[in-house]
Amino acid sequence: MAKSKKQWIWAPAKPSKVPDALKREVSAKANALVEEHIRPEHVKAPPRNPRFNYIEDIFTKWRGRYFYFMAKYASAAPNRISPFFEVGFARLEFIGENRFDLSYFRHTGKWWSAFFGLTVDEALNLVRSEGLFNP
Repeated sequence: MAKSKKQWIWAPAKPSKVPDALKREVSAKANALVEEHIRPEHVKAPPRNPRFNYIEDIFTKWRGRYFYFMAKYASAAPNRISPFFEVGFARLEFIGENRFDLSYFRHTGKWWSAFFGLTVDEALNLVRSEGLFNP
């Protein structure tokens, strides 16, 4: 069997900084989505006798060119390391020209890109409607 030849391909550089105006727009729209839809659907009153971890809050945050949807869990186990922990469940990655890639956090501990080159509104609609992006 013949080996395939190696070749160079062009890969555009990813932007290092998100424009401040875009950051404000994404934060405002995402926080509205969290307040109106995600939090009411997923954050419930704590159980009386909790046996398992439960969601206490949902919030968003920027880190570099990534925008995360985060869930804050409370742990009731007697052998817990910490009473709370945070886990991301959806991530928008700024790729330039006001476009984002949308990823979800897999059970393997890695982010998996599911949609590419989306506008802010397209990405947030998918976070709301697709089950992949639930906490």
